[in-house]
Amino acid sequence: MGYRTIRKRAGQSLGRLIAAGLACLALLMPTAAQAWGFYAHRVTGEIALANVRPETRAAIGKLFRAEALLGTPDCALGNLLDATVWPDCVRRDQDRWGHTAAWHYRTAPIGQDYNPRGNCSGGNCVLAQIERNQRVLSDESLPANVRLQALAFMVHFVGDIHMPLHSGDHDDRGGNDREADYGIVPGLNLHWIWDGPLAERAITSAQPSLVRRYSAAEKAELAGGTPADWGRESWELARGFVYPNAFDCTDCTGDLPEKTALTQEDIVAAIPVSQRRVTQAGLRMARMLDEAFAPGVLVAPERD
Repeated sequence: MGYRTIRKRAGQSLGRLIAAGLACLALLMPTAAQAWGFYAHRVTGEIALANVRPETRAAIGKLFRAEALLGTPDCALGNLLDATVWPDCVRRDQDRWGHTAAWHYRTAPIGQDYNPRGNCSGGNCVLAQIERNQRVLSDESLPANVRLQALAFMVHFVGDIHMPLHSGDHDDRGGNDREADYGIVPGLNLHWIWDGPLAERAITSAQPSLVRRYSAAEKAELAGGTPADWGRESWELARGFVYPNAFDCTDCTGDLPEKTALTQEDIVAAIPVSQRRVTQAGLRMARMLDEAFAPGVLVAPERD
């Protein structure tokens, strides 16, 4: 084999390695179709389906027959996994769904006392919308398409409220304005890391799988509380873990740099936190679905 042939083949191999690396990086870059808006959200739906009552699963299946009446052909809503990501899909249509953007979070500054009902004017926050949509879903007098839309919003927002940076904030839009490297992957931001690559690694590395039937004891530990409790949990995690983990600070309420980097040690420490939040979201989703479809039960509004 001549020198030129060897050099050509070496160049081709290097090119393939570079292309593969770029492809991997592309998977980590933020897009509207990924993050908790895709993989982790759908896993929460899988956990919920594995843990709802059989009667609830059957009732959910009937609602999806009304999909065509929603008029969202570009955003599938044919099963519960579709429902967990549908709200992120439809809000790209600003004319019809742009008003729902504020429903996906309820951030509170980590440097102030937590107010469970703050930053939610007119019910335009994730906490209020979980409660409202569960009430709509439970109302059997409403048309199936109305209840189906409520189901999709409810299950999606149950996922959103469990992501710490949908609740905790440091004047940075829940970490969106903090550039952060993820191990050797540069140029992401802190919010996206928790939404995407960290959640995916947490889910795929879990032993046993997060998607399974949980025992009564596990549900008692993980599935309790109200949406207000879940929002507080996420805010406390943002204040007590997410920002300290990312910026190596004990008290992170002061000024922080605009850029940071998560080391492999930081990522490994964050994995069980992410695993627990995904699991809690799925089991709590199952509980809310069982409540909504319980015979003769209309869910009452939460009261302070």
